[in-house]
Amino acid sequence: MHDLVGPLITADVAGAPHTRFVEAAGELDMDGAPVLRRALRAALAVRGRQEVVVVDLARVAFCDSAGLDALLRARAEAGRRGVLLVLARPGAAVARMLEITGTDRVLHVLSGWRPGRTAVRPVPARERTGCGHCGPRPS
Repeated sequence: MHDLVGPLITADVAGAPHTRFVEAAGELDMDGAPVLRRALRAALAVRGRQEVVVVDLARVAFCDSAGLDALLRARAEAGRRGVLLVLARPGAAVARMLEITGTDRVLHVLSGWRPGRTAVRPVPARERTGCGHCGPRPS
């Protein structure tokens, strides 16, 4: 387990078979995003047959473009490694930012996931009927 602390955010990296967990808390802005970036790099760098990295956002109060950039860069790196990046439990403000930017259609978002350090098998974004937290998309 790694604990990373920055000015306004903490990130904890832990694992279960085939799954790594990054628990973020605080604000994902230009000060906090580098801490999250380091935590995500640490989670993606774990050796072994890793399939999923879950980023628990339940305790993130704010996310701006710097935080969004960290998440999208992590998604790209995860894709290169054959790992699925999943955002779990975004709060209302973070969920709204993901929706407004359309990122909820690019990243896998799970609103109902419960932390328990168990493996995650998310539904791919292209197979979801909604963004994962806002209900079905309008036709």
